[in-house]
Amino acid sequence: MDEQLLQLKREIREMIRLDFIVPEDIPAIELYMDQVTRFMDQHLSGNKRSEDDKVLTKTMINNYAKNRLIPPPNKKRYSKEHIILLIYIYYLKNVLPIGDIQKILEPMTVTLFNEKDMTQIYESIYELEKPQYFNIEASAAKAASLVEKKFPKEENEYLNKVAYIYLLGYDMFSKKRLIEKLIDELPEFDPKAQKAAEAEKKQAKGKKPAAKKKPAARKTPARKTAAKPAAKTAAKTAAKPAAKPAVKAATQPKTKTAAKKKAAGTDKQ
Repeated sequence: MDEQLLQLKREIREMIRLDFIVPEDIPAIELYMDQVTRFMDQHLSGNKRSEDDKVLTKTMINNYAKNRLIPPPNKKRYSKEHIILLIYIYYLKNVLPIGDIQKILEPMTVTLFNEKDMTQIYESIYELEKPQYFNIEASAAKAASLVEKKFPKEENEYLNKVAYIYLLGYDMFSKKRLIEKLIDELPEFDPKAQKAAEAEKKQAKGKKPAAKKKPAARKTPARKTAAKPAAKTAAKTAAKPAAKPAVKAATQPKTKTAAKKKAAGTDKQ
């Protein structure tokens, strides 16, 4: 790589250098509004174009809450999750309207706010920004090299800069169009329906499963219980041969005795 290209990359690196907020620097405690604006200014002031520019103001924060870009503060205090959302808004507001930013962030504020996932997502995006920084540097340097071939700076510095600005603007516009297409493809989000679904899930988790009832023992009505033996007894009685009448048993011996006496009297005669 020749010295001229290296010098160009160094210049670009210095021009596109941005201040950023390391995940570990975000306070874990809640902050009041003055503390929030001071924190953002301390960490991102290097990105300002002029000293009069503001990184974040009280009016901006109130408008973000009003437009549902961030949830309202808890007793005028802002959490770590509020700070993360404000960082996202800071970078996105320079290229996107508020309505698009709301569509991007609202599902996150409703479903992930006050969850550990918010911090983990920010850490992951921060890790992705490091290699992307060098991709931007390489892309800007390549555009400068193309311009230099058509409009050498030594011949006409003005045309060189204008052509370079146009290429960078074309690059930005193309990427902005891509962002808009991606936003349009995001599914429609209904915060009320989402909150109702979350509440239903929590309620379902809190309920203990009902204990299975043992099947009740079948109670036999007293009448049936009493009737069954009676019926059986009646059946048995009917099945047995009928007993001989007691009269016969009693009269038979008497008849035989009388017959014997009569026979004896005849013998005597």
